[in-house]
This record gives sequence, C-alpha cells and structure tokens, in this order.
Amino acid sequence: MLLGACAITGNAPAPAPDMPQAFAEPAVPDAAVPTQDWWNAFGSQELSSLVAAALAANPDLVIAAERVRQAEAQVRIAGATLFPALNFDAGSARRETHVDGGSWQTGNASSATLSASYEVDLWGKNASTKRSAEAALRASHFDRETVRLTLVAGVANAYFEVLSLRGRLAITRENLVVAERVFAVVDSRVRNGAASALDLARQQAAVLTQRAAIPPLELQERQTLFALAILLGRAPEGFETAASAVTGLTVPHVAPGLPAQLLTRRPDLASAEAQLAAANANVAVARAALLPSIGLTGSAGLASDVLLNFLNGPTATFAIGASLLQSIFDGGRLRAQVDVAASRERELVENYRKAVLAALADVEGALAAGGRTAAQELFQEKVLEQARVALRLAEIRYRAGADDLLIVLDAQRTLFQAEDQLAQIRLSRLQASVSLFKALGGAWKMPGT
Repeated sequence: MLLGACAITGNAPAPAPDMPQAFAEPAVPDAAVPTQDWWNAFGSQELSSLVAAALAANPDLVIAAERVRQAEAQVRIAGATLFPALNFDAGSARRETHVDGGSWQTGNASSATLSASYEVDLWGKNASTKRSAEAALRASHFDRETVRLTLVAGVANAYFEVLSLRGRLAITRENLVVAERVFAVVDSRVRNGAASALDLARQQAAVLTQRAAIPPLELQERQTLFALAILLGRAPEGFETAASAVTGLTVPHVAPGLPAQLLTRRPDLASAEAQLAAANANVAVARAALLPSIGLTGSAGLASDVLLNFLNGPTATFAIGASLLQSIFDGGRLRAQVDVAASRERELVENYRKAVLAALADVEGALAAGGRTAAQELFQEKVLEQARVALRLAEIRYRAGADDLLIVLDAQRTLFQAEDQLAQIRLSRLQASVSLFKALGGAWKMPGT
C-alpha cells in the first residue's frame, strides 16, 4: 500500500490557447442562440424530415455508434486488470501401460484445482490503462456527435444546393424564352429587310447558348440529389424532393456567443481534449513499465487416484506465492516506448491548440460570409432590377431601329448573368448560415457544463 502511493499518473495536459474576448465579426442584433433542432430555423418542413431520415439511417452515424460500443468494451477490458483472475481446472484420466513381458497395469487419476492470480498495481499502470480507455471512450462519444453535426450540415447544404440548381434551371429556361422572343423580333426584321442575316446569326447563337446551359445544370441537380440520397442512407433510384427553389426559405440570424464558449460547444474540440487525456495516461503506463511488477498467485485443489471420484482418500493441495519481475536489459525498448508516448502527448497538445484556432477561424469565416453575402444579395437585387429595365428598353429601341442588335445582346447577357448570380448568392447565404451553426457546434454542449 505504501508503494502504491508512488503510482505514476502522468503530466497534466497543457491548457488551451488564450481565447479572444469577442469575435471580430459583429453579430446581427436580433440573432438567437441555436436550439437543439437548429435546422428548423430555415423554415422548411421538408428539410426537417430529411434530417430526421438521415439521423435514423446514415451509415456513418451507425459506424460512429459502433465505435462507441467498441470503446465501452475496451474500458471493461482495461478495468478487468484491476481485479484478481480466478480459474477452475478439473480433469480425470485413465491410463493403461504394458511392460514387455509383463501384464497390463491400470492407473486412474482425478484432479480439481481453483487458482487465482493478481498483479499488484504498485505504480498505477493498470489504473492508467483504464484511465486511457475511459478517455478514449469519451473521445468516441464526442466523435459521434461530430459525425452527427457534420451529417446534418451536409444534408442541409445538399438540400439547398438541389433547390438552388432547380431555381437556376428555371431561370435558364425563362431566359431561353426571352432569347427566343428576341429571335422572333430579329427574324421578322430580317424578313422585312430592316436587319441583316448577321443579326439573325448572332441572336441564334444567343438562343443556342441558353439551350446549351441547361444540360450541365440538370446534371449537377441530379448528382447533388443522388448525393443527398446517400446521406439519408437511401439508394438514389426513385429518390426525389418536392421543393423547387430557395426563395421560400428563411435565413436565420445566429448569435455566436463568446469565443471561450467554443471549448464546451464543439464536440471535435472535446474529442481532441479527450484524446490528449488518453495520451497523458499512456505516458504513465509506459513509465510504469520501467518499474518492477509484483504478482501474487494462489491455488487449492484435490487429487485422487480414482476415476471421477474425490471421496476415496483424496489428496488436498494448497499453494500461495509471490513473484517479482524487473527487466534488466531490453536494448532500450521500454525507454523508447516512454519517449514515443511522451512525443505522442506533445503532438496531441499541438493538435488540440490547432483545433481551437481552426474553430475560431470557422466562426469568424462564417460570420463574415453571412454578413457579406447578405449585403451582396441586396446589391445584386438592384443590379437585376436595372438589368430587366435595360433589356426592356433595348428591345423597344431595337424594334424602333434606334439601336443595333449588339445593344440587345449585351442587355440579354447582363440580365441572364444577374439572375444566375443572384441565385448563387442566395445559396451562399444559406450555406454561410449552415456553416455558422456547424462552427458553433449546433446546440451541443459538453456534458456537465
């Protein structure tokens, strides 16, 4: 017991890096703290049903759950070394021998033995092994939460991208109608001798350009839809979503809180911290291996020369012993194991610090993207409004013969680009909001905080 007070527990993990007092990017004044079902803030019932389906059947989430079960079993395995091991052995045998020139001789034997062994954990090696397994178990729990958060964010982003691509397809088809309408005007002017064949060829090229833009968008929409099906754990065949545009979705305003709160709000940071704790315990295990180990053994049993019978004059045995094992020379193997464990701990210290810095950058980047894309959307809506006016006036002046077709073509091109750009900016706003939810850890909080 006195020697047990010398147990090695390892060095305390390094603290997290200094956290800033506040985020550099300002939050929206009416922003709200994320709720447990934060994806409902986008105002899409279909998205909520897709997230529920993904949480129920996604293969990555099932794999993460199995890893948690494996870690739980490892804790039980490590904890078993803290208790004595008991074994029971029983057997009976009959032996017949024949000496050359003699008669057959028969011998019977029966035995039953109960044995126990126990390694005295003087230096805390077994306790540290269990501590490492428990830390690994915590890390696996946090990893599962990270997978869950990543899955929900992936479903939301894929869903928004599908809707955005469908909206862009609708815009492209509408623009094709506009181009064909202008083509009809040009064709009429050419037949009446008011325009040249060059104008007709130019507008025909504009129509064909719009038609050529449709198949790539259709392909992207199908591929993104199939990727969404995989996230839900479903086969792509027959999978479909009902909504067709992002215009009906709400872009939620999210309150980021304080930077220091990230340490308890992000499961990936909690996992990195738990892995560091496991590495710290492994250092203690490696150091304890340098010290002598003491084992206690004991056994008690019965032996008889009668087959399957211990009642006919059995012989009782009892034994107890202790052993001391100390490595004298191993070529530096044990010392090298200590160096490996210590280096691994230092590596995970830096990994934890890097993860914290990356988390801060994730939040700052998402806040910046949300604010900038919101302003960009307002400007792009004004650009689109003026582009529509410009095309309408260009058509009127072209019909009147005041301008040539190049003015109309330029106005068409400006309008088409403005509409497509606005659709992509709206998608960027939604994805920036999802990124902020994910960067903040959703509504997850470390247990006990």
